[in-house]
Amino acid sequence: MYIPAVLCFRVLILAAALSLAGCHPDQPSFQSTDITGADFGKSFTLADHNGKKRSLADFQGEVVVMFFGFTHCPDVCPTTLAELAGAVKKLGPAGEKVQVLLVTIDPARDTPELLGKYVTAFNPRFLALRGNDEETARVAKEFKVIYQKVAGPRPENYSMDHSAGSYIFDKQGRLRLYVAYGRGADVFAHDIGILLKQP
Repeated sequence: MYIPAVLCFRVLILAAALSLAGCHPDQPSFQSTDITGADFGKSFTLADHNGKKRSLADFQGEVVVMFFGFTHCPDVCPTTLAELAGAVKKLGPAGEKVQVLLVTIDPARDTPELLGKYVTAFNPRFLALRGNDEETARVAKEFKVIYQKVAGPRPENYSMDHSAGSYIFDKQGRLRLYVAYGRGADVFAHDIGILLKQP
């Protein structure tokens, strides 16, 4: 997936800010970036692919992994979902306390039915979240996610450039970690496992 230079620069700035946010002397030995105490990513309200309105409060007691993408994504999104499915499997029975959420940045094409088939193909418990254009933009802004439409050979064959990392919330619904794209199932499993053991 091609990402314009300006988008890459903004992602690098975000990564640097996230790294600074993770400087805590007593932090656990996470393998991803600790962003505990970040002043963004505090809430969302979107419908899931079954039509039920969802917010962080719905997942109290579970570790939540949230990332932004779309079903026509050729690489980043299926790779991330496959890594998360692998991580949940590695966690064994504890994986039942992990909720993965894909927020679509392409609501025009990503119908609830399509989203449901897409995410549950990786794991039956995975959920997709969807809003209208305004709701999507608002939630993306809250999570400092950048996305933009890229024209294709025909109007319906457009693609979407987007930020590729994942956010992890602890069992209390607090944003704790940022996982850069491509870190793999082992990193997800390791860090989620730490959060599952915390009160």
